[in-house]
Amino acid sequence: MATVVLVGALDTKGLEYSWLCERLRGLGVEVTLVDAGVLGAALVEPDVTRDEVARAAGEDLAALAAAGDRGVAIAAMSRGAAAVVRRLHEDGRLDAIAGLGGGGGSALISEAMRALPVGVPKLLVSTVASGDTRPYVGMTDLTLMHSVVDIAGVNRISEPILANAASAVAGMALARRGFVPSFSGRPLIAATMFGVTTSCVTAARQRLEELGYEVVVFHATGAGGAAMEGLIREGFFAGVLDVTTTELADELAGGVMSAGPDRLTGAGASGIPQVVSLGALDMVNFGPAETVPEHYRKRRLYRHNQAVTLMRTTPDECAVIGRRLAERLNRAGASVRLFIPLSGISSIAGEGGVFHDPEADLALVGAIREWLDPAIHVELMDAAINDSAFALAMANALHDMIAGAGAAAGSERSWA
Repeated sequence: MATVVLVGALDTKGLEYSWLCERLRGLGVEVTLVDAGVLGAALVEPDVTRDEVARAAGEDLAALAAAGDRGVAIAAMSRGAAAVVRRLHEDGRLDAIAGLGGGGGSALISEAMRALPVGVPKLLVSTVASGDTRPYVGMTDLTLMHSVVDIAGVNRISEPILANAASAVAGMALARRGFVPSFSGRPLIAATMFGVTTSCVTAARQRLEELGYEVVVFHATGAGGAAMEGLIREGFFAGVLDVTTTELADELAGGVMSAGPDRLTGAGASGIPQVVSLGALDMVNFGPAETVPEHYRKRRLYRHNQAVTLMRTTPDECAVIGRRLAERLNRAGASVRLFIPLSGISSIAGEGGVFHDPEADLALVGAIREWLDPAIHVELMDAAINDSAFALAMANALHDMIAGAGAAAGSERSWA
């Protein structure tokens, strides 16, 4: 039978977990209940005790309880729960995982869930699911269900929500048992895309698929870039088509779509081929217009849609972005090629576009030229980023690198 692993603090949520166990068993799945509570007595008997969870984290449960520091205890039990569920999965005793939590419980349970591979069903019913969910979801495929009310008893409102959660995770666990992947054997390529670089990535993806690759596209929204970097480090990909490096602009200027300082480092650290471009480095992302920071309100802004306001990067900002991009690519050595479109780095940056700014573009390219290792091959093309010729050139270059043909070292010819 399929097995759903439940992780939670059975000292505070034991009755709710007991109800969930009964519901899941009635739906035809086995249940393994993991107790990650620490301060009070468990209200229901677990299959994996809190002592085992603490030991998995290298901690002593009695010492954690005696210290009385809830934050320290949650951090320790989070590590232990992650180790426990990884072991259950490796042993073939976990087909899906679920949990119920408030703030602290959601932090603990989500850390355990994030320790599992992409594709393992993960469902967290949480009071925090309607707010900023990035700390809980991270770069995983974790599913959040808003509990609407606090996880404090089973009542007229919470019961149907918990019943829906049980049905969802039971269905995922049962389906996973019989799941046969439809894609196999083809090398995986990671690619980055934004709405303003869609045409480029679509054409490049189609070309790479013709060449025998499977292309996984990440939306460069901060979380997307971070997820890609993490999966690169886990060894999923044979190569990277990093068309859209826009997250570096948000990292610099405080936009809402920063992927953090590890962006553009995974492929170099892993030694896999990557072809990189400057997609959407002309913009920083904010939410609705009223959320743009006051000190940016007089900048060149563009309403992309009701939820997204774009801000044009300045020449000074572009110079810093260019240096950062170059410094990160320098770590990759011969495994990288850089393609620069001279007629627009997004669909709104070309001549006549709302973000057309030759001075800023020149500052970006100039900084790259100054700081990039001369051993890295650079290809300057008299094209816009969304021109089909540019997209095909990037795709073909990546194929050549993966196939071993590579490109001649040195970029001096390309800068001429």
